[in-house]
Amino acid sequence: MKTIEVNVGGVLIGGSNPVVVQTMCNTHTDDVAATVAQCRELSLAGAQLVRITVPGRQNVAQVRAIHDELRAGGILTPLVADIHFSSETAIEVAPFVEKVRINPGNFHPDHTQACLQFRRLIGVCKEYGTAIRIGLNHGSLGTYITNLYGNTPYAMAKAAMEWIRICREEDFRKVVVSLKSSNTVTMVNAYRELAKMETAEFGEVFPFHVGVTEAGNADSGRIKSCVGISTLLQEGIGDTIRVSLTEPPVNELQPAFFIARFSPGKTEHTSLLGAACHWGPKLLNREIDEIPSDAGIGQYLADEIMQAARRRFYRPEYIACPGCGRTMYDLQAAFEEVKARTAHLNNIVIAVMGCIVNGPGEMADADWGYVGEGAGKVSIYKKNVPVLRHVPQEEAVDKLLELIEGKQ
Repeated sequence: MKTIEVNVGGVLIGGSNPVVVQTMCNTHTDDVAATVAQCRELSLAGAQLVRITVPGRQNVAQVRAIHDELRAGGILTPLVADIHFSSETAIEVAPFVEKVRINPGNFHPDHTQACLQFRRLIGVCKEYGTAIRIGLNHGSLGTYITNLYGNTPYAMAKAAMEWIRICREEDFRKVVVSLKSSNTVTMVNAYRELAKMETAEFGEVFPFHVGVTEAGNADSGRIKSCVGISTLLQEGIGDTIRVSLTEPPVNELQPAFFIARFSPGKTEHTSLLGAACHWGPKLLNREIDEIPSDAGIGQYLADEIMQAARRRFYRPEYIACPGCGRTMYDLQAAFEEVKARTAHLNNIVIAVMGCIVNGPGEMADADWGYVGEGAGKVSIYKKNVPVLRHVPQEEAVDKLLELIEGKQ
């Protein structure tokens, strides 16, 4: 598979270059000092790209200030602006960052208008040398594409191809693409579909940003990331990666570098990360049905890898976003409480999401969702339908349990 090389602020992604490791701030962008400090910490810890959220046009001046202060302090790590819905925000911030992450399908309910806005953004990025990441997540594809193809890996790839074609029509090649899901099987199959489609149509692909979104935290978040990302990297799919953990962002870097450098024939296979990178792809690809009893990793680790590969569930499956500048409550503490209070359940998927902006759309696999509204309030979802809104945070886990156990 031939992959285009993309220069993002001096960092080369794709081509024959090594896998690039990135992460994302969880500070509020309007707190310029805190965001600068965290960007500096992440850069010094080895992050090769750092993403910051840009909730709206009111934050563009702050992003510019963050960028300028970092450069003045000798921190040259490229910044990626994370945009969810506003094309105008993306267009205004593009001159002040090295890369913009967007889902163009969210730019406008009318697909034709969304395409026009995307072409406007491309024009600005061409002018300033800014790269674009086309970032599509399972569960937030929009009705235009799901009405045609359903909410499937194939639909994710087809959606990406529409935006890729526009980039090529505009002769814009500073493009990276991601198709993330919290379900490792969905995520892997989506990237495989897109690699086939791009290669068949163009003979080459744009670089892929690979990750398991909303992976959670602790061992399970790391293992899930190892399984999904390693499966693709071992097939030659993936040029830049992020391990998304509901923890301080600096914690994402060590497992990400391990995955990027993992070699099936050379790396130790009995450590937590090594075993997940080695056995996870075999399980996900159904080359084996069980981890051999003599693998030397213990039952707990074997069970966790089996669950991450979606082969056998032995506890609740949790989806949790890592948090960002849109998060308005203590996401990490809430997630730990939800896990502790629901650990006795089985055959259930529970999502804990940081904000109402993109949380409901991105917990596509969840049976139940706990979504922060801000101001100390939480919404509780069953599948993708809100069943309780404005629940005080101190009562929310009790209400969630009552609903799951049929007591309300």
